[in-house]
Amino acid sequence: MKKKLIIILLVILGLIAARYAISFLMQLNAAKAMKATALPPVTVGEIKSDSVQVSIPSPARIVSQYRVDVVARINGYLTKSYFKEGDFAKKGQVLFEIEPQQWLYEMEQAKANVDATRAKLIYAEKQLKRTESLLQKDYVSKASYDEMLSNRDNLKSQLALYQAKYKDAQRNYSYTHIKAPVSGRVGMIETTVGNYVSGSKLTTIYSDNPIYVTFPLSAKTFSYITKVDKGVMDAPRKVELFLSNGDKYEYDGVQEYYGNSIDEASGSLMVRATFKNPDGKLINGDYGSILIYTINKIDAPVVPQTAVMENPQGKYVYKMGEDNIPKIAYIQVQGQDGKNYIIESGLEVGDKIITGGIQKVIPNKPVRIVNEEELAQLQAEDKEQTEKKER
Repeated sequence: MKKKLIIILLVILGLIAARYAISFLMQLNAAKAMKATALPPVTVGEIKSDSVQVSIPSPARIVSQYRVDVVARINGYLTKSYFKEGDFAKKGQVLFEIEPQQWLYEMEQAKANVDATRAKLIYAEKQLKRTESLLQKDYVSKASYDEMLSNRDNLKSQLALYQAKYKDAQRNYSYTHIKAPVSGRVGMIETTVGNYVSGSKLTTIYSDNPIYVTFPLSAKTFSYITKVDKGVMDAPRKVELFLSNGDKYEYDGVQEYYGNSIDEASGSLMVRATFKNPDGKLINGDYGSILIYTINKIDAPVVPQTAVMENPQGKYVYKMGEDNIPKIAYIQVQGQDGKNYIIESGLEVGDKIITGGIQKVIPNKPVRIVNEEELAQLQAEDKEQTEKKER
């Protein structure tokens, strides 16, 4: 009887021990599962080489091809204005009128002097021919002929002088109607009708089609571009423009000029591209950004722009070590290709980096590698829980 009780007791103790062991294992597995769940989920990609067309970003400024100050070239009262501020004016279109009467009188007086002197010259020519005929017959003296000749030559000189004055008077009279020297959009009127003008600036015209976009490139970058394009410096390279609001401009431009010196302060070279602007969307003085493309392609390692972070030390990615622990790896880029950065240094083909879920990664701390579908689902669930908490 006593032996049976001992056996029963041992069985009971064994069952209790087994229960505690199972419970411990379950708790251990649960802890492992929770730990795994707590690790930030990420996707990982491998650095590969690709044939890419390099594009270089740069801040840009829009500049009119022509900027012309419209100035009064004669003195007088401004009597008329033939346009509204902001209107588009064609080359040769009349913009202002300066009282024309004074300059009309001067032109008519100069014309009268020309006509009177020409009439005198015609008469002097006839007199000289008659005198020349009489001289051959010894009816007049040589001195009389010389006097007639001198008078004729003097009238010729006077006529030339009056003709020059007449042309000058015509020129001044033409200035009473001030015309647009180039086609473009007219700025604000700086001197209004009724004011006396004397060399005064009246307005400014900015040409707008085609239009320039200027942008700086570092000497190193420009040298790299020309190296990719096998030494060609002034090639017609494609340029894309992004407006100040971030929108891409509908027309592509062409690089057609680069500066002849490096700025000492910035170490950059000024480059210019020309864009079509038929609708006048691009306005002189506005800012934006550009992408300038090389003509040739190169083989180079690339990394998605979404995988790249930046801090005061520069651009970096999370590179996976041998133990799958992410570490910061600083990189140098040498341009873009679509949505990828072209790697210059810091990564090599075959390196593995974190491409998704970067926001929750802590350097040198473990992560959980998932595929893109799992990451998207986990992020959606996380967003939903966050929104519930906020409610």
